[in-house]
Amino acid sequence: MIIRQLKFSIMATFKSLKKPKIAAKLRLTRKSKSVSVNEDFGVRGNPMDSSSPFYFGFMAVAGGLIALTTLKALASASQVFVLIVISLFFAIGLNPAVNYFERRKMRRGYAVSIVVGSVLTFVGLFIWIAIPPLIDEINSFIDSAPQLVNDLKNNAFINDLNNKYGVIDSLESKVNSVIKDGAFVVTAFGGVVGVGRAFVSGVVATITILVLTLYFLSSLDKVVKIGLRFVPNSRRDRVAKLTNAIISRIGSFVGGQGIIAILAALFILIMGLAIGMPYTGPLSMLVLICGFIPLIGHFIGMTVVTLVSLTDSPQTAFIALALYIIYVQIENYVITPRIMRRSLSLPGLVTIIAALLGTSLLGLVGGLLAVPIAAAVLLILDEVVFPRADNS
Repeated sequence: MIIRQLKFSIMATFKSLKKPKIAAKLRLTRKSKSVSVNEDFGVRGNPMDSSSPFYFGFMAVAGGLIALTTLKALASASQVFVLIVISLFFAIGLNPAVNYFERRKMRRGYAVSIVVGSVLTFVGLFIWIAIPPLIDEINSFIDSAPQLVNDLKNNAFINDLNNKYGVIDSLESKVNSVIKDGAFVVTAFGGVVGVGRAFVSGVVATITILVLTLYFLSSLDKVVKIGLRFVPNSRRDRVAKLTNAIISRIGSFVGGQGIIAILAALFILIMGLAIGMPYTGPLSMLVLICGFIPLIGHFIGMTVVTLVSLTDSPQTAFIALALYIIYVQIENYVITPRIMRRSLSLPGLVTIIAALLGTSLLGLVGGLLAVPIAAAVLLILDEVVFPRADNS
């Protein structure tokens, strides 16, 4: 009993001694923090004189170096930016289909899955059904290309041009040198290493575009909302409406242009089968690609279709050219206005300049992207720049 009381008294004494020490430590810690917060680092100096020549020269040189470094970085990563722009373009093009399902009370994730799955299914069926016979026809076309070029001499007009200027002879020698010994693909891509590099680059670019398109499509609304938060609140509503209008127009253009290109390819396929035009499959695929090229797309397709048909007979070439011209007129005045009713309305001069600039900068991709970008710029000019200039 005595030992237990001694034990309790010692513990009480120890606790009474420990608590003040802990409290003292806490007070010292708080004092040290308050001292560190209120620590004096001297008097703040006057700001630099922005009118000083040294300040202006330093800022100008620094700005020039930053701009030059940024431009070099963008140039070195230009291929990546092209893939990003293409993916965003495809995502905006598929966005109207996603919005269609969203208006029917479907979640965006499910709508994106349905749209992307439908597109991949269509592409897979197309590759499975159309590519094998298409490859056979392309191989046959490559093998018979020298003879086709030689057959052009049977036409009196072309033979006369060849006798005067040697056009067919030079074309025939060029075709023979390229296709000789079955080295067409190797020659086109710069050797065996070039073929492998082109194949790998194409596969990687395709997968990258597919993945980026999926991400852009699933989070397009969130990306737009985040971007609008950088806009002042007083102008946010107007900028949001302009942004949605631009996205809607680009989406309508992509979808409408795809429908127009598919209709043109189907027309060439049906026409070729009806009149016995040679290499109908490859030519329809060529017209499908040319259908996405503004202004000069059908001109390129018409030229190639006529020249290939000319190897069969002048009558086939004449019929193909006449029917193609009639279809282009129907497309320009009937099909395109109906499909592009809610899409782009651009002056012809603006379309030509945009297509030329886009093609010179980014090739075929630039030509495809130039027209909707020009439409977006014109919308901004009409709604923002011109009213401000009129009211000034």
